Amino acid sequence: MTLLQVQSFAAGEWVGLGRAARPVADASTGEVFASCGHDGLDFGLMRDFAVTRGGPALRAMGFHDRARMLKALATWLNERREGLYRLSYRTGATLADSKIDIDGGIGTMFVIASKGRREMPDGDIYLDGGTEMLSRRGTFVGQHVCTPLRGVAVHINAFNFPVWGMLEKLAPTLLAGMPAIVKPATDSAYLAEAAVRLILDSGILPEGALQLVSGGTGDLLDRLGAQDVVSFTGSAATALKLKSSTSLLENAVRFVAEQDSLNATILGPDAAPGSPEFDLFVKEVHREMIAKAGQKCTAIRRILIPEIHAQALIEAVSDRLASTRIGAPEREGVQMGALISQAQRQDVLDRAAILGREAERVFGSPDAFDVEGADATRGAFLPPMLFHCAEPDRASRVHDTEAFGPVATVMGYRDLGHACELANRGGGSLVLSLVTQDAQVARSVTLESGAWHGRIYINNRASMKESTGHGSPLPHMVHGGPGRAGGGEELGGVRGVLHYMQRTAVQGSPDLLTGIVGQWVEGAARPETDTHPFTRVYDDLQIGDTHVTEPRTVTMEDIEHFAEFTGDRFYAHMDEDAAARNPFFPGRVAHGYLILSFAAGLFVEPSEGPVLANTGLENLRFLKPLSPGAAIRAHLTVKRKTRRTDTYGEVRWNVEVTDGEGEAVAAYELLTMVAYRADR
Repeated sequence: MTLLQVQSFAAGEWVGLGRAARPVADASTGEVFASCGHDGLDFGLMRDFAVTRGGPALRAMGFHDRARMLKALATWLNERREGLYRLSYRTGATLADSKIDIDGGIGTMFVIASKGRREMPDGDIYLDGGTEMLSRRGTFVGQHVCTPLRGVAVHINAFNFPVWGMLEKLAPTLLAGMPAIVKPATDSAYLAEAAVRLILDSGILPEGALQLVSGGTGDLLDRLGAQDVVSFTGSAATALKLKSSTSLLENAVRFVAEQDSLNATILGPDAAPGSPEFDLFVKEVHREMIAKAGQKCTAIRRILIPEIHAQALIEAVSDRLASTRIGAPEREGVQMGALISQAQRQDVLDRAAILGREAERVFGSPDAFDVEGADATRGAFLPPMLFHCAEPDRASRVHDTEAFGPVATVMGYRDLGHACELANRGGGSLVLSLVTQDAQVARSVTLESGAWHGRIYINNRASMKESTGHGSPLPHMVHGGPGRAGGGEELGGVRGVLHYMQRTAVQGSPDLLTGIVGQWVEGAARPETDTHPFTRVYDDLQIGDTHVTEPRTVTMEDIEHFAEFTGDRFYAHMDEDAAARNPFFPGRVAHGYLILSFAAGLFVEPSEGPVLANTGLENLRFLKPLSPGAAIRAHLTVKRKTRRTDTYGEVRWNVEVTDGEGEAVAAYELLTMVAYRADR
């Protein structure tokens, strides 16, 4: 049999195996089918290639171009994922497990691409927060901006999610404008390599944006500096070894870690046996124990339940576990496959033995279980194993030992405070889940345990049909946790992108900041245009272009007609004496929405033209009451432009409505879709 050669991709070339390559076995059969490793890559060359080729090419694109690149890449992978499924069986993963990994990774890339288009500017500088006024007259202002780091992101990934683990780091890295060197775990590197080959074959990424290390990292970390990032997923011991590296410490290299986690789940005191919440809790525990054979960093390890329900819970979970079909992952109907390797199987057994010193195994014997379509002695199979710790207060190892497989421990709690105390004894986790109908229970757990957990997942009968599950980190929300979990935060939409960017405080005049950030800053020049801006196509509108309308006087008749027409007869508009008693008004005043309506009437161009639609307004503020008899003008300024499709873009206008004294009575931002030039 010819072994599959798992290669590296370095400096634009696929690099073959070296003598140091190690054999890789099929998790279910024990058959050696691949070889992975190298004798030594030129990591200095790889970093230089990323920095000199990949980085400049990515930074030349801008956020929206890179987001479109990610979407195209996700689409490409999605259309070719069947081959990845077939290879994924070698990891011991069932088809359902493989979809968590492969479809989950591709889906994450789609979400990050969408976030980039919707939440980041159509340019190359990300604005973090609003403008800060640093002087009395507004001639000196500040803005926090984020720009891409100029180094390389080194991604060191775990064996359990070779595709998702890679893509969930790669997507925000590339969106930030930073190249990556990916290092998968050797035991499943063949699946990561197959995904990388698909990515590179697409031709979508610029040269140098992605490189792959199949095997050890050699002296790569020693070559990193302050512009580089290391993002790690794996054990706490390995994370400590890596981030304690002298070179990383001396050079202040950013280190993002997602590591060991003794995640817990709490059944609320209101959820008794027979309730929908109790049944949901049992289902969640069962799913988290068998999915990926328990090899998930977010899997449930500690099950916290009211003491009076402990036996009922053990019986219910055991019944579901007893019907779980274990076997060859490609076999139809099999629910749980093998662990990644015999070494990992033994590690789980060793740690389960440690748990057994403080807890009784109440379900699952590693010496007696059925395996369908495979040889249990050759494959890395284990049954789900459920433990019960009767005295969790006196125990220690159940709170510090993670058996990274299908193993969980039931513990009874006296009251909700005790449950939170036990959950927090894990020393920091990626996720704590809670099943309850009681909002006060949910609030108490959040307050008592939030500081120790990166995510709190709360479920009940109202959300159970649409909830994603205890063990499912989503790209919209942060994935990480304090303490033992590593202290890092991956994903989280744009938050994950900012790990690969530098936040800088930029200070200067409004005109200078406008030129830097690509959007109009309050206080900057507003040149008035001769032609109405709504008659000009997207391409011809310039940042800062301003249109000032003719004045319109707001009369008492206008106010009363607006009140009658809309039904808004609030006393400040209709009762002179009542309005005068209000500390905010000098007497009867115009409706705020009347002011907005009149402002629109002043600046809207009625003829058909390039403005296609008004899609809303944001940040509306009413700044000064307007008395009848006062005249208003609207000042319409191009604040920001964003390409949206091949035919039109979004123009964000700063609108200021002033009275006869030139003081602002209302301000907001108007969003319009404007057509491009026809010959574009």
